[in-house]
Amino acid sequence: MDFKKYIEDIKDFPEEGIIFRDVTPLLKDKEAYKESIDTFAKWIDGLGVQVDVVAGPEARGFLFGCPVAYKVNAGFVPVRKPGKLPRETVSASYDLEYGKNEVHIHADSIKPGENVVIIDDLLATGGTVEATIQLVEQLGGKVVGIAFLIELEALKGREKLKDYNVYSVLTY
Repeated sequence: MDFKKYIEDIKDFPEEGIIFRDVTPLLKDKEAYKESIDTFAKWIDGLGVQVDVVAGPEARGFLFGCPVAYKVNAGFVPVRKPGKLPRETVSASYDLEYGKNEVHIHADSIKPGENVVIIDDLLATGGTVEATIQLVEQLGGKVVGIAFLIELEALKGREKLKDYNVYSVLTY
């Protein structure tokens, strides 16, 4: 399936000079959304390890990560912004291409030795996923794969992830 026809380019969002790759048209199309989830699940099946947990950064990582976790029979761990999780958390901060942010997960969400796949909609500079990796590994989890619907190659986020198995469905 040509997923690119379901991605809308929004110029100057959220700031001037940024081209935002909007995945909501893909989410709205039931066939494209199903195929994207199946594509992620097939890639995970090819890793050759049992995945215990899928972690997804807020918010679009939830939209892809939850159905993938269900499909591969794994749990799902939400990676949230500050103040969104009700119990004890661990956190990591990171730089965005247009600012700074911080992510949190519950301190008991990943057990030592669990195999974790991180899924998000977009790889840009790699800051969000790099912070997510820090959280998973801080709790003793093993990141066995990282997958994105879209990778923006010019921003070189993959360079931060060179020690990991990284998969992108689409590249721009």
